[in-house]
Amino acid sequence: MRNVETVLAGLDAARPGLEELYRDLHAHPELSHQEHRTAAKVADELRALGYEVHCGIGGTGVVGVLRNGAGPCVLSRAELDALPLEEETGLPYASTATDAGGRPLMHACGHDLHMACLLGAARLLSQATGAWRGTHVALFQPAEETGDGARAMLADGLTERVPRPEVCLAQHVLPYPAGQVLTRPGAVLSAADDYRVTLYGRSAHASAPDRGVDPVVLASMLVVRLQTVVAREVSALSPVVLTVGSIHSGTNPSNIPERAEIQINVRTYREDVRRRVKDAVTRIARAESAASDAPRPPEIDHFGMFPPTVNDEAATAKVAAAFAARFDGRAVPLDLQTASEDFSEIPDAFGVPYTYWAFGGADPAAYEAAAGRDTIAADVPGNHSTRFAPPIRPTLDTGVQAAVVAALAWLAP
Repeated sequence: MRNVETVLAGLDAARPGLEELYRDLHAHPELSHQEHRTAAKVADELRALGYEVHCGIGGTGVVGVLRNGAGPCVLSRAELDALPLEEETGLPYASTATDAGGRPLMHACGHDLHMACLLGAARLLSQATGAWRGTHVALFQPAEETGDGARAMLADGLTERVPRPEVCLAQHVLPYPAGQVLTRPGAVLSAADDYRVTLYGRSAHASAPDRGVDPVVLASMLVVRLQTVVAREVSALSPVVLTVGSIHSGTNPSNIPERAEIQINVRTYREDVRRRVKDAVTRIARAESAASDAPRPPEIDHFGMFPPTVNDEAATAKVAAAFAARFDGRAVPLDLQTASEDFSEIPDAFGVPYTYWAFGGADPAAYEAAAGRDTIAADVPGNHSTRFAPPIRPTLDTGVQAAVVAALAWLAP
């Protein structure tokens, strides 16, 4: 604990600069693979702290390496990208940014906080090198929202360009009370799979539907039948979420169209369940097409995926113990999450364990009041909400401290 206190002693002096950095990052969001300003700012911050900086990995990825004698190597990750949403928080530093096409942009998932927290941890570690030994790798990943940023960095030689870590660490702000840190061993985030199903019909005039095969009806039946996959084909002990998020067909009310397209998102935690659901989607789409006498089978495109995030038991226990010592009653268990993320591809490529935890980003009083009314889902804005606005204090402090404490669980002598 003495080493932790020594490193964190610099937080009071660093806080004003970190809060200003966070406001700047929040006000200037950039989409996946377009994080040029963000990456440059991160790189400048790391250089000023004495980190060896590698830029442009996987496009816009940035990695800082701080070597501080013999000892373990720990990799800590944050994300660079934002979302195409119009901010409705009313914050004085709210984003008014747009992309080249005029779409409004917002840091609605907390990646701005993640960057500020990791840069804060990097600052404190660089200022207290007498309290730890080893190598700290601060990795800022592009394109987490699109699920291909980690793969892009790995394809660009990440594992050869930076030291091999002993463990990889990541954290995410979630709509729990600010000040809390939350850990979970084993499965923590789901795998996610996106499917595009193109269904074929035969066009006809709306007045003579018997002359055609209506793909709109076919698509409607498929949407309904897909709901039985979760309800009737998977054990209730294996969580699954299946969502049809898009359906498109036709251009006017007086014609039966040639085709319909639906897009499906599936969240699972086990590989056998993942395969079972994929097989069910394929089987049901083909069967419904045959039942409708479609002129040709459907086309099924598996076009997007996130891996599951399954925390290493030993690494998670080590971080949880360090959090309990630092945060006391504010270190609590994390619920299983149905969100998805590509962080695990990085430690998997290095062949090392990892742990991924959460820290709270909701106003504690508002959260407690909503809990009393049983209206948390409605009244506490979560990630990807246009009203997502974690209070800077104590959220930023908590995230910085958690990043430091977790890294020192390995780096402290």
